[in-house]
Amino acid sequence: MKVALAGRWHVHADEYADAVFKNPDAEIKAVWDDDQKRADEWGKNFSCNSYSDFEKMLSKEDIDGVVIASQTSLHPRLMLSAARNGKHIFTEKALAVRLSDALAIKQAVEKERIKFVISFPHKSRPCLIYAADAVKNGALGRITYARVRNVHNGSTAGWLPEYFYDESLCGGGAMIDLGAHPMYTLLMLLGRPVFVQSLFTDITHRGVEDNAVSIIEFENGATGVSETGFVSAFNPYTLEISGTDGYLAVRGDAVFEATSATSGRLVQVNTLPEPEKLPINKWIDWCNGKTGVPQGITIDDAYSLTALTYASYKAAKTGEKTYVAF
Repeated sequence: MKVALAGRWHVHADEYADAVFKNPDAEIKAVWDDDQKRADEWGKNFSCNSYSDFEKMLSKEDIDGVVIASQTSLHPRLMLSAARNGKHIFTEKALAVRLSDALAIKQAVEKERIKFVISFPHKSRPCLIYAADAVKNGALGRITYARVRNVHNGSTAGWLPEYFYDESLCGGGAMIDLGAHPMYTLLMLLGRPVFVQSLFTDITHRGVEDNAVSIIEFENGATGVSETGFVSAFNPYTLEISGTDGYLAVRGDAVFEATSATSGRLVQVNTLPEPEKLPINKWIDWCNGKTGVPQGITIDDAYSLTALTYASYKAAKTGEKTYVAF
């Protein structure tokens, strides 16, 4: 598979480039960035052509697919152009800032039959695979509540790029970036959301939220809580799931559960599933015809995340319970 890298803006751009470079079934043919200097430096790393004109790159290179890690504000233009040119798409989250843009991308991907994958890497983790299976097989009974906390200290420790606080580029702060992981995890576990309420604060005064909580009402009656932020140190990844017949918790990568099988005692799960391939490698396999459609990381999942995130921002701005429009 011949791949173009589109955008070295995001902090994960080099990780995606490295994944493509190391995959024996993929080859980096060209790189693009809206900053020509940044594009040229990137191109030298892979001994390939570099561009600051995205359409020119697509017209001149023999490319099967595009890896997009640009600023979120450029996603609609880049993805719509890639789809029109018949290029398969792998993208960093989020899909888009506005729901209307997400819908336009979804329609273009479906019309042109583009193989689209979004980067939801937490779905590849053994602890979350185990948790999702526990929910699916009914080990916890009917799920009534789930909470996901995913935070780091990028703002207070000063290691996030300053442009991550530019709302015109990112669409927001912590919730649209790091908060995507709790959001898509709750969608995976609890299904269709109906209403959301949010409280966002700006601890470091950079103009966007760096500490954020959203409470979500799901169609099945369950409550979901998404917590994220750039201002917390040494907090392990946390997931809690409560059901009518049991409880499951994740701390870091460790899983604990209390069910009738454990006589109600909270015990650590010693045997977890193997990790799945990361989404970018699943995308390459799919594009090369090695697998079918990968589950949970396609355009429908990307659109659902945008719908929930969009509603969460609206709720934070209005202070009101907001309907999640699908």
